[in-house]
Amino acid sequence: MSCFSFIFKRKKSSVDESFLNAEGIQNVTLYSYKELKLATEDFSSLNRIGEGGFGSVYKGRLRDGKSVAVKVLSSESRQGVREFLSELRTISNITHDNLVELYGCCVEGNSRILVYNYLPNNSLAQTLLGNGCSDLQFSWRTRTKICIGIARGLAFLHEVVKPHVVHRDIKASNVLLDEHLNPKISDFGLAKLFPPNATHVSTRVAGTIGYLAPEYAMGGQLTRKADIYSFGILLMEIVSGRCNTNKRLPVEDQFLLERIWTLHERNELVLIVDPDLNGDFDAEEACRYLKVGLLCTQDAPKCRPSMSTVVKMLTGEQKVDMECMAKPGLIADFMDLKIRTQKKVEDAALAYTSSSGLSAHDNSPLSSENTTYASFTFTAISDRGD
Repeated sequence: MSCFSFIFKRKKSSVDESFLNAEGIQNVTLYSYKELKLATEDFSSLNRIGEGGFGSVYKGRLRDGKSVAVKVLSSESRQGVREFLSELRTISNITHDNLVELYGCCVEGNSRILVYNYLPNNSLAQTLLGNGCSDLQFSWRTRTKICIGIARGLAFLHEVVKPHVVHRDIKASNVLLDEHLNPKISDFGLAKLFPPNATHVSTRVAGTIGYLAPEYAMGGQLTRKADIYSFGILLMEIVSGRCNTNKRLPVEDQFLLERIWTLHERNELVLIVDPDLNGDFDAEEACRYLKVGLLCTQDAPKCRPSMSTVVKMLTGEQKVDMECMAKPGLIADFMDLKIRTQKKVEDAALAYTSSSGLSAHDNSPLSSENTTYASFTFTAISDRGD
């Protein structure tokens, strides 16, 4: 399946098509700025549902009544323009039940705007992992559906789409939920298209600490296995109901991957399953999911299964092969890097506050919530009438 095979569907004659033509993008519906301004009520702050380093996302309603998510990228930022083009190149001509749907874009004047289908239940980060900020209930069956859906979406990107796509920023805030809590992978601003027969792509590291595969974070060599590592972390978060890093917990519990490996060695994986389930889950299945997560986060990329294999293991079509299971990646070198970097920052902050009299704040640049480049974080918004 090619990503570049259709022509423009024109909606307005005033749009600047030359920008997209120059980039070889010819397969997207074009909206006018006026149309999107009207749809979002002049990009009202009341309609803002997300924001990131390079712009904001608004809920809008088109003239035909269709609800949309309008992602406005800053034209003043080179990275914002790069993300705009990356998303268009990646998903402008692919559809899948577990990917967000791109309706079109606006390139009028300096505007760089993407228009997606609107998903009413925000992201996994805001709901399942949102510390009680959502009223949504995630039963065990719902969680398995979400895990399998994300895996199928990634398998489609990795193995069906041509050229293959590596997302580079799989995480809870980039998985949105529709009205039936079906997962949709979103935010393709960091995605890379893989040339045919390429074993890897050397690139500047981008992604989110806590989800980054060690070999990619350290060496910049990107393969599909980096996404698989990120999926493994996300899988563990969904089963446990916990973020991958929580510095408020005791030291031995702060890093979810390390904690799950310890419990695996003790044959006590069931202890990490989300207590909010109140014991209403299939313990054998939950442990199987956690073992799949451990396989996906193996230190050696070649030991991580493909996403199509992951789907089969999650659905029970294939057994989880534990023979080559070893200690997951990240635990030693990457955590040491985080701790060393944080100590340097804290030392610098202490020196600064000593001379300035200001109070120091505990903000680490390597927090698992930070992203190299920009990623949009979706926040709650109540559905409003016409």
